[in-house]
Amino acid sequence: MLINPKIFKNYDIRGIYPTDINENNFSPVIKSIFNYFIGKLKKQSLTVVLGRDMRLSSPVLFKIAKKTLIEMGADVIDIGLSSTPSVYFSVLHYKYDVGIQISASHSTKEWNGIKFCYRNGNKLVKISKITGMDEVKNIALSGKFTTLGKTGSVVKKNTLKDEIDFAFSLVNPKNISKIKVVADAANAMGALYLEEIFNKVPARLIKMNFTLDGSFPSHQADPLQFKTLADLQKKVIEEKADLGICPDGDGDRVFFIDEKGKIIPATIITALVAREILKNKKDEKILFDVRYTRNVTNSIKNEGGVSIPTKVGHALITESLNRVGGAFAGESSGHFYFRETGGAESSIRVILYVLETRCREKKPMSSIVKELTSSVESGETNFILPKGIVVEDMLQSIALIYKKGKTFWLDGLSIDFPDWRFNIRYSSNDSLLRLNVEGDYPEIVSSRFEDLKRIILKTGAIVKE
Repeated sequence: MLINPKIFKNYDIRGIYPTDINENNFSPVIKSIFNYFIGKLKKQSLTVVLGRDMRLSSPVLFKIAKKTLIEMGADVIDIGLSSTPSVYFSVLHYKYDVGIQISASHSTKEWNGIKFCYRNGNKLVKISKITGMDEVKNIALSGKFTTLGKTGSVVKKNTLKDEIDFAFSLVNPKNISKIKVVADAANAMGALYLEEIFNKVPARLIKMNFTLDGSFPSHQADPLQFKTLADLQKKVIEEKADLGICPDGDGDRVFFIDEKGKIIPATIITALVAREILKNKKDEKILFDVRYTRNVTNSIKNEGGVSIPTKVGHALITESLNRVGGAFAGESSGHFYFRETGGAESSIRVILYVLETRCREKKPMSSIVKELTSSVESGETNFILPKGIVVEDMLQSIALIYKKGKTFWLDGLSIDFPDWRFNIRYSSNDSLLRLNVEGDYPEIVSSRFEDLKRIILKTGAIVKE
């Protein structure tokens, strides 16, 4: 049993199959998760929702996980093929203890892994570096495991219909009409909930890549890499469709395309959803990550809400949303989080809000986007840093150059000026420096972006293509 400690990431467990994660070491990893939860929750019984994605290695890993959990004494709720939000929903809605999803999200076909969480009342806690990942790793590497001293059970359960019905009850869409929508499921888990949504609304669905296939024959299931959206953009234009939709590999992120084939920034979707929520209740707290803030804060201000910036990272945002009692959070990577789902994602609910808004307002999606846009965004540029560079020192030197602005250190370096702002942060997961710039006009954004790029490149960094 050899376990590579590097599979324990900031927000999940993830590695190459079968090099890092395989039939020999997967059971000990599951045992370590089980032991962590037994210690954390201090329970003599444990109900565990277990789901998986469509990756080629997921069936065998799922089988090992289920067998291991039963042997350890857990009562397993087997929801089978499912999106990650379906696991979150199931844990919270049915009041189970723990959720485990076997998936590597948007990563390429060689990868697999685990996202896992537990329920704390009406909130979910995702396991990340700040909420127990190091403890799980230490248990796994120690090889010392305990059981509940009994054999657990297994019950198969189909939860998707309840998840769909719950989202419909919260959004209460009344205006969705016979618009034409193209959806690219990328041969991944979003296909399941997209099918169910469009079975319940009169909109016409044109399907792309809906066959579940862990070899990803169409393209990588990562809509944040905008090149993967090219076929969807083309199809929207060819079909003269009103909207395009593309979830990621495990269905916890979603991006949209307007009727002109243009990608709608996730911040605009955050602004749209925030506006819908604030129509029903003013003064709600709306969260958003530090990469881009201007479009969202302007929309929240207009609707009488409270703006709260957060760090980047799905587990961190779930924790922040729950801690401050927020109603909703949007991340510029396409994750969208809600109070009613325990602080976790619900792509279903976001899709319903977008469909309802488009049909109710009887305007092209591009017009709705224009109304919500008050700031131009550069798009994220990533840099590979030279060995030996101290990121903190580098960011401090950049802060001195732009010392006339308003400086924040919430997640990396953010500096705000009246007509533009930027954020530079280091991602330890990918060993990359990430730059984002936004401002009032394209010319300001372009100019300031080039200035910052030159400063970064002077350190010996190179742009990651």
